[in-house]
Amino acid sequence: MNEKENSKKTPSAAPKRKYVRRKNQNSNDFAPVVKVEAPARKIKEVRKTPIRIIPLGGLNEIGKNMTVFECSNDMFILDCGLAFPDADMPGVDIVIPDFTYVERNQERLRGIVLTHGHEDHIGGLAYLLKKVNVPVYGTKLTLGLVEGKLKEHGLDGRVKLNIIEPKKTVKMGCMAVEFIKVNHSIPGAVGMAVHTPAGIVVHTGDFKVDFSPIDGGIIDLARFGELGSKGVLALMADSTNAERPGYTQTERKVGESFDSLFKKAEGKRIIIATFSSNIHRVQQIINCAERYDRKVAVFGRSMVNVISTAIELGYLSVPKGILIDIETMNRYENERIVLITTGSQGEPMSALTRMAMNDHKKVNITPMDFIIISATPIPGNEKYVTRVVNELMKSGAEVVYEAMYEVHVSGHACQEELKLMLALTKPRFFIPVHGEYKHLKKHGDLAVEMGIPRENVITAEIGNVIETDGLKMNVVSQVPAGRVLVDGLGVGDVGSIVLRDRKHLAQDGLIIIVIGIERASNTIIAGPDIISRGFVYVRESEELIDEAKQLLNDTLIHCSIHELKEWNTLKGKMRDALSDYIYQKTKRSPMILPIIMET
Repeated sequence: MNEKENSKKTPSAAPKRKYVRRKNQNSNDFAPVVKVEAPARKIKEVRKTPIRIIPLGGLNEIGKNMTVFECSNDMFILDCGLAFPDADMPGVDIVIPDFTYVERNQERLRGIVLTHGHEDHIGGLAYLLKKVNVPVYGTKLTLGLVEGKLKEHGLDGRVKLNIIEPKKTVKMGCMAVEFIKVNHSIPGAVGMAVHTPAGIVVHTGDFKVDFSPIDGGIIDLARFGELGSKGVLALMADSTNAERPGYTQTERKVGESFDSLFKKAEGKRIIIATFSSNIHRVQQIINCAERYDRKVAVFGRSMVNVISTAIELGYLSVPKGILIDIETMNRYENERIVLITTGSQGEPMSALTRMAMNDHKKVNITPMDFIIISATPIPGNEKYVTRVVNELMKSGAEVVYEAMYEVHVSGHACQEELKLMLALTKPRFFIPVHGEYKHLKKHGDLAVEMGIPRENVITAEIGNVIETDGLKMNVVSQVPAGRVLVDGLGVGDVGSIVLRDRKHLAQDGLIIIVIGIERASNTIIAGPDIISRGFVYVRESEELIDEAKQLLNDTLIHCSIHELKEWNTLKGKMRDALSDYIYQKTKRSPMILPIIMET
């Protein structure tokens, strides 16, 4: 083969040359020749139809969990929860996600899937379903609790509720959602595997690993492992307990504590405050009550609703004659009664708080009461719980809370369980969810320890659009997101300005200036009068009020005819003059509201 022919057959890429020897025909020597090998083929990774993951709640906060999944022209929602207001939201009842993006794209919305029945996952659903009407999918208990909420909001019968059991899959356009059994502090909890053209995305929901759960159903670790062996594109996992080392204890530990406390409370009435949705906890209380021959009465609207739903759907086993109506409670001796009530977080209007403040119509706390608070205070609620404990103790009752006995275990996975989930699913990308920033950051660090590259950990914020084509995953844009405040029947009508005014009123009070003007002659015929609320007690501050009136009189005297006609200008001059005077005298800045009455 000559050089010309060889050059035609040689690939254009630089060949890999290997020197061998062959015998020269004209001599006994061996001459080196070049053997051309084709370069190794590089496997080309194929980009797939991209999907977008859009968290609208549950990141950098506790509560209002909500995530949108999109692919091509299809979209579905995973969870739609609420959060409870903090101290910076006076008067606000609940906080829900901003649904603006979903409303704008509702023609692409195929449905809503729910991981479990806690308020932070289903509490905002009724508000969303008033705006968009799509099918809802969840387990039996979850949808039973949703149905009760829809009735409260006048949506009974208007929404299609579809019961999906673990190991079943529901189609969402070009995506499919598989329900996977997990353990949590409420029955019927599931994680989800979202099967998309770009790959499998696993969302754990709220979970822990409990090998001896009350309901007997163990988390389906085998299925998570199967998905991991197939290849998981991304894992979205609960970060609530990411800071806690070790494992979360089994719920049965609480049952053992209850048993010893029931013995200790012999001769006394037992009152137990816990989360209304913790069906497993309630089941153990009922089991102990039966064992110690006690009757059980239930207080608190949410507690009554959840327990009645759980009994109806078969999630709560109650022996005949154990449950009694609160109206008939007084027929029994105190030592034969167990009260299950709401108020484990010290909520001002809860049953336990009203008992502590001697404001409950049915229950008065006495030294013959043995009270168990079976919950851990949510961050920010510690002072409310402490206040309730103090008041209960002042009434002579014996109070037991988590610091004293193991009367509460978490429903969320600790670090070793989070590592187990990462090890089983072996995700290419990792998105920590459900937690404040410190929880998300710590969970991301755990993922890096488990071998996931730092650049493949996405610590997102609500409203981020996370896009992946199966090869890369990045935050590509932002959609409208945030919080909507619900106050009474008003949804979204309390905004930042209203909150600012409420804080202002709470901090410094209100002063109202009233004057009367005759429009025809443009003269002041009455006032100025000063009305004070939440600023000073007028009867003890007459000198201050009289001087303020004189100041306003002087201000009005120096106003021109034009200024008396321009009421906004006049109000501004009175407000500025009085504000400066009040601050100089008291170092306070009350809200000042001038009112001009026309005659």
